[in-house]
Amino acid sequence: MTLGSLLAVVVVFAGVIVLSKAVRMVPQGYEWTVEAFGKYTHTLTPGLHFLVPIYQGVGRKINMMEQVLEVPSQDVITKDNAVVKVDGIVFFSVLDAAKAAYEVAQLEVAVLNLVMTNIRTSIGSLDLDESLSKRDEINAKVLLAVDAATHPWGLKVNRIELKDIQPPRDLVDSMARQMKAEREKRANILEAEGFRQAAILKAEGEKQSVILEAEGSKEAAFRAAEARERLAEAEAKATQLVSDAIAGGNVQAINYFVAQKYIEAFKALAEAPNQKFVMMPMESAGVIGSLAGIAELAKDAMAKTPPAMPGRGS
Repeated sequence: MTLGSLLAVVVVFAGVIVLSKAVRMVPQGYEWTVEAFGKYTHTLTPGLHFLVPIYQGVGRKINMMEQVLEVPSQDVITKDNAVVKVDGIVFFSVLDAAKAAYEVAQLEVAVLNLVMTNIRTSIGSLDLDESLSKRDEINAKVLLAVDAATHPWGLKVNRIELKDIQPPRDLVDSMARQMKAEREKRANILEAEGFRQAAILKAEGEKQSVILEAEGSKEAAFRAAEARERLAEAEAKATQLVSDAIAGGNVQAINYFVAQKYIEAFKALAEAPNQKFVMMPMESAGVIGSLAGIAELAKDAMAKTPPAMPGRGS
Protein backbone atom coordinates (compact mmCIF):
# COMPACT_ATOMS: atom_id res chain seq x y z
CA MET A 1 0.00 0.00 0.00
CA THR A 2 1.33 3.39 -1.01
CA LEU A 3 1.65 6.38 1.25
CA GLY A 4 -1.17 8.16 -0.53
CA SER A 5 -3.56 5.26 -0.03
CA LEU A 6 -2.68 5.03 3.65
CA LEU A 7 -3.26 8.75 4.07
CA ALA A 8 -6.62 8.47 2.36
CA VAL A 9 -7.69 5.68 4.72
CA VAL A 10 -6.65 7.76 7.73
CA VAL A 11 -8.57 10.77 6.47
CA VAL A 12 -11.69 8.70 5.84
CA PHE A 13 -11.47 7.11 9.27
CA ALA A 14 -10.97 10.49 10.92
CA GLY A 15 -13.93 11.85 8.98
CA VAL A 16 -16.15 9.05 10.18
CA ILE A 17 -15.13 9.67 13.78
CA VAL A 18 -15.65 13.43 13.48
CA LEU A 19 -19.02 12.89 11.82
CA SER A 20 -20.12 10.51 14.55
CA LYS A 21 -19.13 13.07 17.15
CA ALA A 22 -20.85 15.88 15.32
CA VAL A 23 -24.19 14.23 14.62
CA ARG A 24 -26.17 13.15 17.70
CA MET A 25 -29.58 11.42 17.85
CA VAL A 26 -31.28 11.79 21.26
CA PRO A 27 -33.99 9.10 21.85
CA GLN A 28 -37.45 9.95 23.13
CA GLY A 29 -37.68 10.08 26.92
CA TYR A 30 -34.08 11.21 27.39
CA GLU A 31 -32.17 14.47 27.51
CA TRP A 32 -28.42 14.83 27.06
CA THR A 33 -26.24 17.55 28.45
CA VAL A 34 -23.60 19.21 26.24
CA GLU A 35 -20.20 20.18 27.62
CA ALA A 36 -17.59 22.42 26.03
CA PHE A 37 -14.16 21.42 27.26
CA GLY A 38 -15.85 19.86 30.33
CA LYS A 39 -18.18 22.79 31.11
CA TYR A 40 -21.96 22.48 30.78
CA THR A 41 -23.38 24.64 28.02
CA HIS A 42 -26.89 23.40 27.15
CA THR A 43 -29.20 20.39 27.00
CA LEU A 44 -30.18 18.32 23.98
CA THR A 45 -33.85 17.35 23.73
CA PRO A 46 -35.08 14.25 21.82
CA GLY A 47 -34.29 14.46 18.11
CA LEU A 48 -31.34 15.12 15.73
CA HIS A 49 -28.60 17.52 16.82
CA PHE A 50 -25.20 18.68 15.52
CA LEU A 51 -22.20 19.37 17.73
CA VAL A 52 -18.80 20.89 17.06
CA PRO A 53 -16.35 18.01 17.23
CA ILE A 54 -13.55 18.19 19.77
CA TYR A 55 -14.94 21.48 21.17
CA GLN A 56 -18.33 20.07 22.26
CA GLY A 57 -19.23 16.68 23.68
CA VAL A 58 -22.07 14.84 25.39
CA GLY A 59 -21.84 15.04 29.16
CA ARG A 60 -24.67 13.07 30.90
CA LYS A 61 -27.57 11.11 29.49
CA ILE A 62 -30.56 11.70 31.78
CA ASN A 63 -33.71 9.56 31.79
CA MET A 64 -36.69 11.96 31.82
CA MET A 65 -39.37 9.28 32.17
CA GLU A 66 -41.04 8.53 35.51
CA GLN A 67 -38.84 6.12 37.38
CA VAL A 68 -39.59 3.59 40.09
CA LEU A 69 -37.29 2.80 43.00
CA GLU A 70 -37.77 -0.05 45.44
CA VAL A 71 -37.16 1.02 49.03
CA PRO A 72 -35.47 -1.91 50.80
CA SER A 73 -36.87 -3.26 54.05
CA GLN A 74 -35.51 -1.64 57.20
CA ASP A 75 -36.14 -1.88 60.95
CA VAL A 76 -37.92 1.12 62.43
CA ILE A 77 -38.57 1.79 66.14
CA THR A 78 -41.97 3.32 66.90
CA LYS A 79 -42.76 5.81 69.61
CA ASP A 80 -43.75 3.02 72.03
CA ASN A 81 -40.49 1.12 71.35
CA ALA A 82 -41.93 -1.51 69.01
CA VAL A 83 -39.64 -2.64 66.19
CA VAL A 84 -41.31 -2.98 62.80
CA LYS A 85 -39.99 -3.83 59.35
CA VAL A 86 -40.95 -1.31 56.67
CA ASP A 87 -40.41 -1.25 52.92
CA GLY A 88 -41.87 0.90 50.16
CA ILE A 89 -41.75 2.21 46.63
CA VAL A 90 -40.94 5.65 45.18
CA PHE A 91 -42.11 7.19 41.87
CA PHE A 92 -40.18 10.24 40.68
CA SER A 93 -39.45 12.17 37.49
CA VAL A 94 -36.56 14.40 36.41
CA LEU A 95 -37.72 17.90 35.47
CA ASP A 96 -34.33 19.55 34.98
CA ALA A 97 -31.66 17.37 33.37
CA ALA A 98 -28.81 19.77 34.16
CA LYS A 99 -29.60 19.89 37.87
CA ALA A 100 -30.08 16.11 38.05
CA ALA A 101 -26.73 15.67 36.32
CA TYR A 102 -24.59 18.19 38.19
CA GLU A 103 -26.30 19.01 41.53
CA VAL A 104 -26.09 15.54 43.09
CA ALA A 105 -23.88 12.51 42.64
CA GLN A 106 -25.50 9.07 42.43
CA LEU A 107 -29.03 10.38 42.09
CA GLU A 108 -30.91 7.13 42.83
CA VAL A 109 -28.81 6.34 45.90
CA ALA A 110 -29.44 9.84 47.24
CA VAL A 111 -33.21 9.53 46.71
CA LEU A 112 -33.36 6.12 48.40
CA ASN A 113 -31.44 7.24 51.45
CA LEU A 114 -33.55 10.36 51.74
CA VAL A 115 -36.78 8.33 51.59
CA MET A 116 -35.58 5.75 54.14
CA THR A 117 -34.53 8.47 56.56
CA ASN A 118 -37.88 10.24 56.37
CA ILE A 119 -39.77 6.96 56.82
CA ARG A 120 -37.86 6.32 60.03
CA THR A 121 -38.57 9.85 61.22
CA SER A 122 -42.32 9.66 60.45
CA ILE A 123 -42.94 6.25 61.98
CA GLY A 124 -40.71 7.03 64.96
CA SER A 125 -43.09 9.83 65.96
CA LEU A 126 -46.10 7.44 66.09
CA ASP A 127 -46.95 4.47 68.26
CA LEU A 128 -47.53 1.00 66.82
CA ASP A 129 -51.31 1.26 66.42
CA GLU A 130 -51.02 4.61 64.67
CA SER A 131 -48.27 3.30 62.39
CA LEU A 132 -50.53 0.46 61.26
CA SER A 133 -53.70 2.51 60.87
CA LYS A 134 -52.38 5.83 59.50
CA ARG A 135 -50.44 4.63 56.48
CA ASP A 136 -51.90 7.29 54.19
CA GLU A 137 -50.83 10.04 56.58
CA ILE A 138 -47.31 8.59 56.73
CA ASN A 139 -47.14 8.43 52.92
CA ALA A 140 -48.24 12.05 52.59
CA LYS A 141 -45.81 13.25 55.26
CA VAL A 142 -42.82 11.44 53.73
CA LEU A 143 -43.77 12.60 50.23
CA LEU A 144 -43.91 16.25 51.30
CA ALA A 145 -40.52 16.08 53.00
CA VAL A 146 -38.73 14.19 50.20
CA ASP A 147 -40.21 16.32 47.43
CA ALA A 148 -39.04 19.49 49.13
CA ALA A 149 -35.56 18.04 49.68
CA THR A 150 -35.13 16.83 46.06
CA HIS A 151 -36.43 20.00 44.40
CA PRO A 152 -32.91 21.54 44.14
CA TRP A 153 -31.88 18.40 42.24
CA GLY A 154 -34.42 19.04 39.51
CA LEU A 155 -36.64 16.15 40.60
CA LYS A 156 -40.36 15.79 41.20
CA VAL A 157 -41.34 13.00 43.59
CA ASN A 158 -44.82 11.94 42.51
CA ARG A 159 -45.73 9.19 44.97
CA ILE A 160 -44.31 7.33 47.93
CA GLU A 161 -46.10 4.21 49.11
CA LEU A 162 -45.31 2.02 52.10
CA LYS A 163 -45.81 -1.50 50.81
CA ASP A 164 -45.63 -3.42 54.07
CA ILE A 165 -45.33 -2.74 57.79
CA GLN A 166 -44.50 -5.92 59.71
CA PRO A 167 -44.54 -5.85 63.52
CA PRO A 168 -42.78 -8.63 65.48
CA ARG A 169 -44.48 -12.01 65.68
CA ASP A 170 -45.19 -11.77 69.41
CA LEU A 171 -46.89 -8.42 68.87
CA VAL A 172 -48.98 -9.89 66.05
CA ASP A 173 -50.16 -12.69 68.35
CA SER A 174 -50.91 -10.20 71.11
CA MET A 175 -52.89 -8.01 68.72
CA ALA A 176 -54.86 -11.07 67.52
CA ARG A 177 -55.77 -11.94 71.12
CA GLN A 178 -56.72 -8.34 71.79
CA MET A 179 -58.92 -8.27 68.69
CA LYS A 180 -60.60 -11.53 69.71
CA ALA A 181 -61.27 -10.20 73.21
CA GLU A 182 -62.68 -6.99 71.76
CA ARG A 183 -65.01 -8.92 69.47
CA GLU A 184 -66.19 -11.12 72.33
CA LYS A 185 -66.80 -7.99 74.39
CA ARG A 186 -68.91 -6.46 71.63
CA ALA A 187 -70.81 -9.73 71.24
CA ASN A 188 -71.57 -9.86 74.98
CA ILE A 189 -72.70 -6.23 74.93
CA LEU A 190 -75.00 -6.88 71.98
CA GLU A 191 -76.39 -10.00 73.66
CA ALA A 192 -77.03 -8.11 76.91
CA GLU A 193 -78.66 -5.31 74.94
CA GLY A 194 -80.90 -7.88 73.27
CA PHE A 195 -81.95 -9.34 76.63
CA ARG A 196 -82.60 -5.83 77.92
CA GLN A 197 -84.80 -4.97 74.96
CA ALA A 198 -86.67 -8.26 75.34
CA ALA A 199 -87.27 -7.59 79.05
CA ILE A 200 -88.48 -4.08 78.28
CA LEU A 201 -90.86 -5.32 75.60
CA LYS A 202 -92.12 -8.08 77.90
CA ALA A 203 -92.72 -5.59 80.71
CA GLU A 204 -94.50 -3.25 78.30
CA GLY A 205 -96.70 -6.13 77.14
CA GLU A 206 -97.55 -7.13 80.70
CA LYS A 207 -98.28 -3.51 81.53
CA GLN A 208 -100.66 -3.20 78.57
CA SER A 209 -102.27 -6.50 79.53
CA VAL A 210 -102.87 -5.32 83.11
CA ILE A 211 -104.24 -2.01 81.83
CA LEU A 212 -106.60 -3.75 79.43
CA GLU A 213 -107.67 -6.23 82.13
CA ALA A 214 -108.36 -3.34 84.52
CA GLU A 215 -110.32 -1.54 81.82
CA GLY A 216 -112.33 -4.73 81.23
CA SER A 217 -112.98 -5.20 84.94
CA LYS A 218 -114.02 -1.58 85.19
CA GLU A 219 -116.41 -1.96 82.27
CA ALA A 220 -117.80 -5.23 83.69
CA ALA A 221 -118.32 -3.62 87.10
CA PHE A 222 -120.04 -0.67 85.46
CA ARG A 223 -122.35 -2.96 83.51
CA ALA A 224 -123.08 -5.09 86.61
CA ALA A 225 -123.87 -1.97 88.63
CA GLU A 226 -126.11 -0.76 85.84
CA ALA A 227 -127.88 -4.13 85.76
CA ARG A 228 -128.38 -4.07 89.53
CA GLU A 229 -129.66 -0.53 89.26
CA ARG A 230 -132.19 -1.54 86.64
CA LEU A 231 -133.18 -4.61 88.69
CA ALA A 232 -133.64 -2.40 91.73
CA GLU A 233 -135.75 -0.02 89.67
CA ALA A 234 -137.87 -2.97 88.49
CA GLU A 235 -138.23 -4.23 92.06
CA ALA A 236 -139.18 -0.76 93.22
CA LYS A 237 -141.71 -0.43 90.45
CA ALA A 238 -143.21 -3.84 91.24
CA THR A 239 -143.36 -2.96 94.92
CA GLN A 240 -145.02 0.34 94.04
CA LEU A 241 -147.61 -1.45 91.95
CA VAL A 242 -148.35 -3.90 94.76
CA SER A 243 -148.58 -1.02 97.22
CA ASP A 244 -150.98 0.81 94.92
CA ALA A 245 -153.06 -2.34 94.63
CA ILE A 246 -153.20 -2.72 98.40
CA ALA A 247 -154.05 0.93 98.84
CA GLY A 248 -156.89 0.42 96.38
CA GLY A 249 -158.39 -2.21 98.64
CA ASN A 250 -157.08 -5.32 96.90
CA VAL A 251 -155.86 -7.43 99.80
CA GLN A 252 -154.87 -10.33 97.51
CA ALA A 253 -151.85 -8.32 96.30
CA ILE A 254 -150.21 -8.95 99.65
CA ASN A 255 -150.53 -12.69 99.14
CA TYR A 256 -148.97 -12.37 95.67
CA PHE A 257 -146.01 -10.42 96.99
CA VAL A 258 -145.43 -12.76 99.94
CA ALA A 259 -145.77 -15.89 97.79
CA GLN A 260 -143.27 -14.57 95.24
CA LYS A 261 -140.60 -13.80 97.87
CA TYR A 262 -141.26 -17.12 99.63
CA ILE A 263 -140.78 -19.15 96.47
CA GLU A 264 -137.60 -17.22 95.50
CA ALA A 265 -136.07 -17.82 98.93
CA PHE A 266 -136.86 -21.52 98.82
CA LYS A 267 -135.40 -21.78 95.30
CA ALA A 268 -132.14 -20.11 96.37
CA LEU A 269 -131.85 -22.46 99.35
CA ALA A 270 -132.44 -25.52 97.20
CA GLU A 271 -129.84 -24.46 94.59
CA ALA A 272 -127.04 -23.86 97.13
CA PRO A 273 -123.82 -25.70 96.01
CA ASN A 274 -123.06 -27.01 99.54
CA GLN A 275 -126.36 -28.84 99.84
CA LYS A 276 -126.89 -32.26 98.32
CA PHE A 277 -130.30 -32.92 99.89
CA VAL A 278 -132.62 -30.45 101.59
CA MET A 279 -135.33 -31.51 104.03
CA MET A 280 -137.31 -28.85 105.78
CA PRO A 281 -140.91 -28.46 106.98
CA MET A 282 -143.07 -26.38 104.74
CA GLU A 283 -146.60 -25.27 105.52
CA SER A 284 -148.51 -26.14 102.42
CA ALA A 285 -151.53 -24.27 103.52
CA GLY A 286 -149.63 -20.97 103.51
CA VAL A 287 -148.28 -21.52 100.03
CA ILE A 288 -151.66 -22.64 98.76
CA GLY A 289 -153.22 -19.59 100.32
CA SER A 290 -150.69 -17.41 98.59
CA LEU A 291 -151.36 -19.13 95.28
CA ALA A 292 -155.03 -18.57 95.85
CA GLY A 293 -154.29 -14.91 96.27
CA ILE A 294 -152.48 -14.93 92.93
CA ALA A 295 -155.49 -16.57 91.31
CA GLU A 296 -157.79 -13.93 92.76
CA LEU A 297 -155.58 -11.21 91.33
CA ALA A 298 -155.78 -12.86 87.91
CA LYS A 299 -159.61 -13.03 88.12
CA ASP A 300 -159.84 -9.38 89.03
CA ALA A 301 -157.58 -8.47 86.13
CA MET A 302 -159.76 -10.49 83.71
CA ALA A 303 -162.92 -8.91 85.08
CA LYS A 304 -161.60 -5.42 84.48
CA THR A 305 -160.73 -6.21 80.86
CA PRO A 306 -163.50 -4.95 78.53
CA PRO A 307 -165.16 -7.69 76.40
CA ALA A 308 -164.25 -7.93 72.76
CA MET A 309 -166.74 -6.45 70.24
CA PRO A 310 -168.66 -9.13 68.26
CA GLY A 311 -168.05 -9.26 64.56
CA ARG A 312 -170.66 -8.23 62.00
CA GLY A 313 -171.06 -11.78 60.77
CA SER A 314 -171.98 -13.32 64.17
